[in-house]
Amino acid sequence: MISGLYAITPDCDEGLARKVESALKGGARVLQYRNKSADHQKKMEQALSLKKLCKAHGVPLIINDDIDLAIEIDADGAHVGSDDLEIGLARRRLKKKLLGVSCYDSIELAVQAQYLGADYVAFGSFFPSSTKPDAVKASPGLLQMSKLSIKIPVVAIGGITPENGELLIESGADALAVISSLFDAPDITASARQFSELFYEK
Repeated sequence: MISGLYAITPDCDEGLARKVESALKGGARVLQYRNKSADHQKKMEQALSLKKLCKAHGVPLIINDDIDLAIEIDADGAHVGSDDLEIGLARRRLKKKLLGVSCYDSIELAVQAQYLGADYVAFGSFFPSSTKPDAVKASPGLLQMSKLSIKIPVVAIGGITPENGELLIESGADALAVISSLFDAPDITASARQFSELFYEK
């Protein structure tokens, strides 16, 4: 079950494992490895390092946009977007591993993703995001609508902070996907704990 704080890694070479471990100690329930700039060898090294950390904390490791890498390192799953591997093919290649699909602001895409075998979907961006400043905008009402249309977990993403995250949980988000507000925080563990507590208060 995908729920709680869904941490997405920042692009960095130094200190990534340390940052991720801090987030896991603070209560992150899912980790997505995302690196748009590294070559395959570097990505594999980083992903294997993070896999060990996730296993120690009992947290699933999801690989962003790279089914081959997810299979190669035996990660817990992969996450794809509309420009990535076709959902049905991704489902077949991953077999029983977790499959997440970005659905942006589209309920129709979420329904299709569920039909094709997605284990969870992600909507957003709900707020302005420094990671993806040109991302499609989504409204909290989309989360409410999704609960009437699909039965799989829903992840909210995009500019989420401890201050605005509660609204998204109340609107129906099962998980909050966070990069900057978590990994740019002066105390990553404390930030992760702050996000995690939003779900305890639900």
